[in-house]
Amino acid sequence: MFYNNSIKATFLYRENRFIAKCKKGSKILTVYIPNTGRCKEIFIKGATCFLTYNKDKNRKTDYTLTSIYKNDKLINIDSSAPNKIVGEALHESIIDLGFDINLIKPEFKYKDSRFDFYVEGKDTKAMIEVKGVTLEKDGLCSFPDAPTKRGLKHVRGLSNLKTDIKAYIIFVIQLEDVSLFTPNFMNDIDFSNGLIDAYKNGVNILCFNSYVNRFGLKIDKQIPFTLEEIWN
Repeated sequence: MFYNNSIKATFLYRENRFIAKCKKGSKILTVYIPNTGRCKEIFIKGATCFLTYNKDKNRKTDYTLTSIYKNDKLINIDSSAPNKIVGEALHESIIDLGFDINLIKPEFKYKDSRFDFYVEGKDTKAMIEVKGVTLEKDGLCSFPDAPTKRGLKHVRGLSNLKTDIKAYIIFVIQLEDVSLFTPNFMNDIDFSNGLIDAYKNGVNILCFNSYVNRFGLKIDKQIPFTLEEIWN
């Protein structure tokens, strides 16, 4: 996934969930934040960030914040990016689900849930839910950074699939150089316990870090996970 343009700026402050102020030279820019997570450890005054420019009369802002540095790590914060790069990786056979895929359908409705992808192989059907991860500390990544009832509904939906449909939840870590993923019991114990229950019920958990630069990101390599409560 690539962005058409990239503008370097300095992050000032978050005005609300969707709007931030950034500085480019002497100009103060009003910027859209494509991520409703808390991201308190990322949105720090003075941090170098990157914006895309999109002049559109239907938009309230001309700029979108796509990535920001936390110390020396560049983190993509675009919540639409994980689905896009997983879709690309599935089409390019970069993600191995254990079978050859011959059909991919995004945004697939099943009963009272809508999953990010439905895929088929010769003798296999599967549902995939994708979650983007930006919370990181010393190489350890965790999700979520705020309570997510929607995320809990998704893991429960995956747990309740028919036995002839495989279930996958893919955590896309939107940065490089990470070593382990764990659910965030401290921020959302219900989701974390729901993920454990889903895993016990046969839901496959896959975690990938991303190759990130100011112009975009792509799936990099699979990393291990633990369902133990180690984030603090």
